[in-house]
Amino acid sequence: MSITLTPIGFVQNELNFRHQGNWERTISTIELVEPFTADSLLGLDSFSHAEIIFFFDRVTEDMIQTGSGPPRKNPDWPEVGIFSQRGYTRPNRLGATIVRILTLNGNTLTVKGLDALNGTPVIDIKPLMREFLPPDEDIQQPSWADELMKRYWVEKNRS
Repeated sequence: MSITLTPIGFVQNELNFRHQGNWERTISTIELVEPFTADSLLGLDSFSHAEIIFFFDRVTEDMIQTGSGPPRKNPDWPEVGIFSQRGYTRPNRLGATIVRILTLNGNTLTVKGLDALNGTPVIDIKPLMREFLPPDEDIQQPSWADELMKRYWVEKNRS
């Protein structure tokens, strides 16, 4: 089976190299490409957040992980499978991030908190609806994930 994905737009921001952390301060624009127009974004500004699906285009075939290893290659963390982490060396190189919508201007969406580099192809944009989040459930994760993520969104950890 073959799947073809075509970018709907591209990320524009000041991040040009792999970066781990401080994404919460990043302001990015996503400029749609033809055949997508301002009509494709109509109504999105009535939502506070959106989920951005993007392609890790700087990950080469030889970087792709299919098995297991410690997250971020940190020997202090346990070995876990690629589908138990959110790293960028995923088999299909797809990333997904929930962002705050700042503005819409024509065929350009401005967001805050997108952890994608400048020029990254965007595959899809979906509005965030609270009903798609787990209702009244406690989210569980291992302690290594807590440690990994405690500085990922630095702004949220400030008093």
